[in-house]
Amino acid sequence: MSPDITHPRSIRSFVLRNSRMTAGQKKALEHHWPDYGIELQPQLPDLDRAFKRRAPRVLDIGTGMGDTTIEMARKRPDLDFLAVEVHQPGVGNLLRRAHEERLANVRIISADILEVLAQDTLINAFDTVLILFPDPWPKKRHHKRRLIKPAFLRSLLPCMRPHGRLYIATDWLNYADHILEVCEAHPALENLAGPGRYAPRPLWRPATKFETRGLDLGHEVRDFAFRVRPAA
Repeated sequence: MSPDITHPRSIRSFVLRNSRMTAGQKKALEHHWPDYGIELQPQLPDLDRAFKRRAPRVLDIGTGMGDTTIEMARKRPDLDFLAVEVHQPGVGNLLRRAHEERLANVRIISADILEVLAQDTLINAFDTVLILFPDPWPKKRHHKRRLIKPAFLRSLLPCMRPHGRLYIATDWLNYADHILEVCEAHPALENLAGPGRYAPRPLWRPATKFETRGLDLGHEVRDFAFRVRPAA
């Protein structure tokens, strides 16, 4: 079963909630974690071994209940999807659906993404990184908890391959402005939509629960697409 997240950090981009798990989610955690789960400690195993092949690899950060991850993995069996999610009901639901659909190209880690990215085995590991509707932490006093910040990019980019793609989406305008500022300030990232511009919504990106909720509230969705520049 997935380990508890016990590693302390002064500021986290998430809060672990005591969400109630369904019987199906509990059963999936008990029975299907050995098939799809990857333990973080003492060290992350080689991902080629975990997926039992070498293929282009997608890191999906903060997968929620996992429905969009499953949809993308089902449509793209040529890609391997590594999902990172801390909330156990979401982990259980993703495990359940991956098992039901017999997807061989999905694995999941239940841990803080910064602890995952610190693993030496992930250097140059990912062709694509998805951060779809991260927690916006809308109150100004909580902005320090937002995931997208310079320190996060310093951890993430060594794990991406040259010419890799970073896709982000949010429905909070002030977070969108912050994301644009932070990512364009990093010399290793090129805004594929052009400086200061948002990207068109990718046709392959499924709608998420948080996106639908935001649209119902009248929010406008902003997409971003960045390319990792090769080292000079």
